[in-house]
Amino acid sequence: MVAAASDPGLKREVNEDSLLADGPAFVVADGMGGYECGDQASAAVIAAFRDRFAPSALGEFSMVHEALLAADDAVVEIASHTSKGAGSTATGVILIHHESHPFWLVFNVGDSRVYRHSGSQLEQLTVDHSLGQELVEAGQLQPADLATFADRNVITRAIGAADSLADSWLVPVVNGERLLICSDGLHGEVDAESIRAILTMNGRPDSAVQVLIDRAKQNGGRDNITAIVIDVMAGGADPLQYETTSAPAADGDDDTISV
Repeated sequence: MVAAASDPGLKREVNEDSLLADGPAFVVADGMGGYECGDQASAAVIAAFRDRFAPSALGEFSMVHEALLAADDAVVEIASHTSKGAGSTATGVILIHHESHPFWLVFNVGDSRVYRHSGSQLEQLTVDHSLGQELVEAGQLQPADLATFADRNVITRAIGAADSLADSWLVPVVNGERLLICSDGLHGEVDAESIRAILTMNGRPDSAVQVLIDRAKQNGGRDNITAIVIDVMAGGADPLQYETTSAPAADGDDDTISV
């Protein structure tokens, strides 16, 4: 089961977020604030993925690489017609075959995020490419201070920028898990504990998405807000056998993944 929505929020006239939620590809792109044509940049990222992933067919590593390269070329072209440039984040999950098992290929450029919710536990799978995160990793900023850090929205990698390198992780598909892909307009307004509680208490993906967006707006809605929620119903690993994000997926028919 999958649900997705995007909202301009309460302060922005233009929604510069774009999304793709048509398996096997689930992607959120956030046009870079402060640049021209952010909406065009994020739409170009999504178009690059949509052109390469057919609905209901599993993806491949090479296709993700090709999509990211095509997205970067498209955004660079858009930026060439502006006076200040353009850029976008690109974050998501692709359902792929790996060693005959279903895996999520999680990837990230920028500060949109992927979370994994299992039971009542929430895990952030991606690492932000942001000035604030770099300072945390350098020991110069406490994680608890990120939410109030003045330059928390300054990102250090973006599609269309000099550094557009994506980080990626292979994560087994696990029955009963819930994934959240969101722009910083959501996680910047709703803290991790509130996200965990909302994903725990709202059974249907469409309900969870709406509550998350409503909460972000209640907390200020200062940016565009985008969320995709994916529930894995069947075809993945048995959660009792799943121990770490590097564990192999359980035996099963890869073609019967149900989300």
